[in-house]
Parts: sequence; structure tokens; C-alpha cells
Amino acid sequence: MLTISTVNVNGLRAAVKKGYTRWLAATEADVVCLQEVRAEPDQLPDEVRDPEGWHAAYAPAAAKGRAGVAVLTRRAPEDVRVGFGVSEFTDSGRYLEVDLPGLTVASLYLPSGEVGTERQEEKERFMDAFLPYLAGLRERAAAAGREVLVCGDWNIAHQEADIRNWKANRKNSGFLPEERAWLGRVFGEAGYADVVRRLHPDQDGPYSWWSYRGRAFDNDAGWRIDLHAATEPLARRAVKAYVERAADHAGRWSDHAPVTAVYAP
Repeated sequence: MLTISTVNVNGLRAAVKKGYTRWLAATEADVVCLQEVRAEPDQLPDEVRDPEGWHAAYAPAAAKGRAGVAVLTRRAPEDVRVGFGVSEFTDSGRYLEVDLPGLTVASLYLPSGEVGTERQEEKERFMDAFLPYLAGLRERAAAAGREVLVCGDWNIAHQEADIRNWKANRKNSGFLPEERAWLGRVFGEAGYADVVRRLHPDQDGPYSWWSYRGRAFDNDAGWRIDLHAATEPLARRAVKAYVERAADHAGRWSDHAPVTAVYAP
């Protein structure tokens, strides 16, 4: 079995103070993908940057204190690559992939966007460039007999079942019709599958992000935006997927929760 977790830590140094380290020590995951690390590796304590028993690869953002992704693996990766060949996003701290035997695992932090702003324009440019890259990555992997898993914070809720207050968010970034259609293309023409939705086809959620404002977490008014996007043969091997939701608000160490999936050999 191969267990893989993904979580937006909302600032790794802050998450460490709230419980991330305890979670990592207890996890049974073989691979952990992190997003929104918000720190250069040399800004992290040694035991956080290179936790015992893990091989850690980082892609920090050139803009200090923003974005940043990482991948932790139990075994040493065969190769590590930052970015996806588009110069605007090479140093943006938004994409990192590592090669393991027979599998490429990527950590993605897709821009969040805000309607009517440059942030939304950046998000749209990222999406336009990333879709063909994903399709090409799948094709190259298939030719080499490999699978691909892109984990991370996609910052798009695909379907109404993926967001509790969907009616109120139809004109907001993250649930715009064009964003949802784009994600549909990822899960269509690009050849990937939404692993969690495959295993939970008839339920709302399971949500993975809740605003710190109000009582969103207590009321489970969340969004399902942290995804495992897998090539089809790998998706068919998924036997279990779940959100590691904190028992209560005080137990949260990020505004996201880890999303974990187990893949059969």
C-alpha cells in the first residue's frame, strides 16, 4: 500500500507551533505534499526542514513570505523538478514534482484569485499554461510506464457538492463557471481522475478548507479544494480517501485539513 497526504499548512512555521510536527510524527503516509509553506528552507528549524525519516524537497517563492510548496518522501526521490516550464511561475513557489519508482508526485498551490483583480488574471494565466502541461505530463508518463499524482490546493471547488454555500459563491473566485469548467477539463481531456470524489460519489464534501471567520468549521461550511488528481490506472488503485479533520476548532493547525488517500500496489 502507498499512502499519500496533502495539506496546505497556511505557513509552516505557524503550523509547527499549533501541532503540525505532532501530526507528521504520527502519520502513516509515505509521501506528504505541503502548500503555502511561506518560508525559505534556511528559515526553518533543522528538525522541521529535514524531519527525521524523511527526504524533503522545497520550492519556495521568490516573493518572500508567500506561497511555497514541498514534498516529503520516506524514500529518496529519483529526481526533483521545480515549475512546469513557464518562466512566470518557475519561482512562484506553486509547483514541485518528484519521481519515485513508477510514480511522479507533484505538490500544487494554484493561485487563489479574486474577481476583478490582477490576482484573478494571474490565476487564469496559470490555468491556461498548466492544463496543457498536465496533459503532456500524463502522456510522457504513460509512454514511460509511469503514473502521475498531482496533489495540492487547487483553489477551485468543482461541483456544488464541493462547497457548502455554493449559491452564495457563484460569482466568487474558486467557484466561477469558467474555473469549474477548466477543472472539468483536467478530469476529462487531460486524463486525470478526482480520487476523493471517485471514492465518495454521493456525499457533500468531504470538505478540506474552512474559513477562520465566524463558525465555518463548527458548522462544516467548507470547501473541497485540496485534491488528489491521478492518472486513471493509479486512480483505480485507490482504496480509501479521507480528510483528517480536527476534532474541534482548537485542534486545528491550519485552515485546511490533510487529505489522505491509500493506493493499492
